[in-house]
Amino acid sequence: MIQSMTGFAAASAETPRGRLSVELRSVNARFLDLQFRIADELRALEPALRELVAARISRGKLDCRVFLNEAAGAASGQLNSEALAQLRQLASQVQKEMPHAAPLRIADVLRWPGVMSEAALDEAETRGLAVGLCRRALDELVASRMREGAKLAAAVGERVAAMRRRLAEVAPLVPQSLATYQARLAERLREALGSADDDRVRAELAVFASKSDVDEELTRLNAHLAEVERTLQRGGAAGKRLDFLAQELNREANTLASKAASQELSDCALELKLLVEQMREQVQNIE
Repeated sequence: MIQSMTGFAAASAETPRGRLSVELRSVNARFLDLQFRIADELRALEPALRELVAARISRGKLDCRVFLNEAAGAASGQLNSEALAQLRQLASQVQKEMPHAAPLRIADVLRWPGVMSEAALDEAETRGLAVGLCRRALDELVASRMREGAKLAAAVGERVAAMRRRLAEVAPLVPQSLATYQARLAERLREALGSADDDRVRAELAVFASKSDVDEELTRLNAHLAEVERTLQRGGAAGKRLDFLAQELNREANTLASKAASQELSDCALELKLLVEQMREQVQNIE
């Protein structure tokens, strides 16, 4: 299925130290751009998580945040006797230098860095838990990207259908509008030449006809639209191909506008350019 490049997902679980959480945020980008924000004590998890994400996501800028919310009250913490002894020595020295200074309160002591030694994280257990959380978050992220991708594909399909309808309306008018314009041009040529030199007029009309023939442009427009529909049906990472097809559609619409021999053709070309631009806005968010 077609996927969007925009999404958010999160998963978390309890550990002896607190709640371990994994958050994934993705936005559109030309290539796959992975950014990890992980606490130093969890930095060893990055290679495994990077491999997991790269296996599921092929395009977009994705931020992965892994963090540990410490358990309230630090129930698993213990007093660090060595740090406490150092703090006691420092407090004694300060008391000698500043006899009137207020003594340390218990709350101050407990907040002092290193006084409370926290339970060490089991590396293997933490890795397994983080990998499981990342898989859950990836499942949720991919599901949300697919839901939005379906909406984007529907929006692109609507523009393609509108362009097909417009081409079907204007195609039968091309021969008549071209003949009408040629007749007007022939009259002007005769007036400009000051004579009824039919050979000269026919030569000029032949040059005009070759420059104003839009059958090739109409054929290519329909071919590109058919390829867009096939790409949407095939699904997968189709964003770059759809963007290329949108550029080609815009190129043909520009050529059609430059060759337009009637107001109907000119209006059609302008409408096509507007629909192609609307399609490209949606395609920019497709993986």
